[in-house]
Amino acid sequence: MSHASRSVKTVFIKTYGCQMNERDSDAVAAMLCNRGYALADSERDADVILLNTCSVRDLAEQKALGKMGLLTRMKRRRPGLVLGFMGCMAQRLGPQLLERVPKADLVVGTQKLHRIPDHLDRLLANGRHPVTDVADEAGSENAICGHVAPQARPTAFVSIMQGCDMQCSFCIVPATRGTERSRSIDDILAEVRALVACGVKEVTLLGQIVTSYGRGQMPIVHGNSPFVQLLEAVNSVPGLERIRFMSAHPQGFRDDLIHCYGRLDKLCEHVHLPVQSGSDRILRAMRRTYTLDPYRRIVEKLRARVPDIAVSTDIIVGFPGETDADFAASVKLCKEMEYDNVFLFKYSNRSGTPAAALPGQLPAEEIVRRHHQLWKLTETHAAHRSSALVGRVLPVLAEGEPETKKVEGRLFGRTRCNRLVYFPGDASQRGQTLDIRITRAKPHTLYGEPDLPSAGH
Repeated sequence: MSHASRSVKTVFIKTYGCQMNERDSDAVAAMLCNRGYALADSERDADVILLNTCSVRDLAEQKALGKMGLLTRMKRRRPGLVLGFMGCMAQRLGPQLLERVPKADLVVGTQKLHRIPDHLDRLLANGRHPVTDVADEAGSENAICGHVAPQARPTAFVSIMQGCDMQCSFCIVPATRGTERSRSIDDILAEVRALVACGVKEVTLLGQIVTSYGRGQMPIVHGNSPFVQLLEAVNSVPGLERIRFMSAHPQGFRDDLIHCYGRLDKLCEHVHLPVQSGSDRILRAMRRTYTLDPYRRIVEKLRARVPDIAVSTDIIVGFPGETDADFAASVKLCKEMEYDNVFLFKYSNRSGTPAAALPGQLPAEEIVRRHHQLWKLTETHAAHRSSALVGRVLPVLAEGEPETKKVEGRLFGRTRCNRLVYFPGDASQRGQTLDIRITRAKPHTLYGEPDLPSAGH
């Protein structure tokens, strides 16, 4: 049967970038399924292909543009194929994308994702009049809250807010996601309860800066910020086992949030706290609104409260003007902190950001050299912290079977401290929290065996 004659149109969504984009893709897919579309297993089977794009680094944009270039060749063989950009690059470039890729049909920005089903209906019914929809829309933060078949996955992302009011000099996000808008606690709780009813055991609360949740919109109650109030409310949902969140900002990580660890039983012992640089001078140039001393105090307090807590961070290498001494300060910080995981980024010049105009832009080869040096160090720390878990029995939420055939007959899941674990098991155990004895460790991956009770017990 040809694509044109098929009654149910199929959609394939390819996602670039962060967990927020993964969450948005899931929500768009759910809306399309509710409208009568079906999800395709591959690009070859799809009537519609959407690229959910990222603008944080130039490389992510180039990947999406390159991919769309390949898809336009496919469209020569299948003229009925609908191609679209959505997300951050669509928001940033808008109609320019249709000029650069004339065979694309649809460009939809971050506040218009819920309009995609309507746009596709019109495109498929009325022929090809390309659509660009990137205007701001009040209330859009409440429109992206659907999920596709959550019963197939024991974990889910829940968006609690959109946008960002910080003005970090390197970041394009405020331009692509808009100003901060927070959903109500009641709306978020309703979504979490619905997910739990479908078998979800763990939720990750998402925002560009979750510690800004509700700021200026909701009151502080008994000294607790709106975000802490949200954590308390989600922690009380029956049937939910675990809570995570991404990402925090040091400026908003106050004692009320620190005290949630060890107090809220479902809050996992893992914190992702981006530092971006080990140099106060560079932090000022980045407009990060904190210095290293308060950052260190946050980590010290967290580790004092929960000694086994896992701490991860983001660091940008090669920011404009970064001297050897500034880089050495980042190396020193990593040695001091011994992070469980460091997401290292080579500085990417984004036009329209203040950092793009700063003097002292570093040569690419020097950025690569520094990146590699710091990567080797942080991998050593990650390996050390992982190896310390060998021999321990840890509760692991079984998420499913790995895609790779190299580990057939195994399941994968995560510890509460966010370590990936592979262990023997079968699909019937998905969604169960199992006691796994760790037998082997790599920097970011653990291997183990189910810790079975001894005979006679």
